[in-house]
Amino acid sequence: MSLPITEQPRTEVAWVDVADLPVASVRYDGITQDALVTCIDAGFNALRAAIAAGVVVPAGSPLAVYHGDPAATFDAEIAFPVVTALTGESEHAGVVVRPSVLAGGRYATVTHVGGYDGLGAAWGNLLGEVGAAGEQPAGRYVEVYLTEPTPDTDPATMRTELFAPVA
Repeated sequence: MSLPITEQPRTEVAWVDVADLPVASVRYDGITQDALVTCIDAGFNALRAAIAAGVVVPAGSPLAVYHGDPAATFDAEIAFPVVTALTGESEHAGVVVRPSVLAGGRYATVTHVGGYDGLGAAWGNLLGEVGAAGEQPAGRYVEVYLTEPTPDTDPATMRTELFAPVA
């Protein structure tokens, strides 16, 4: 089970229903944007170690879930959807990997193609569409990373799916 990702990027906002999604997660509470890259790197390193150890069996692309206002202090989960929900916590690369669930519901979604520096504007556009539809964001924001950044990756080709649940 995973989030509904289309083969071609979504250039217009779409509304999708999402079932609860079990994930293997590394959680960071009370962080700011300044700490985000460090948290993402450490979280994905721990998750990759858990995958290599056979503890985590991914069922889709890596993702991040932001709880609260990402422009202020917020909580973040760095995660992979999993084939089977984890039954407990384990430590990998010095970081605790734990079971979690991305709550299902109605989500607005769109694709951002380009570097991570354009994500703020993409989120602004998506949330503007949510408001224009008369909906309220639920206070969680999900980014699904379909392109792994490497030193050789052209940022203009990177694809990130944005999902905003509505209340």
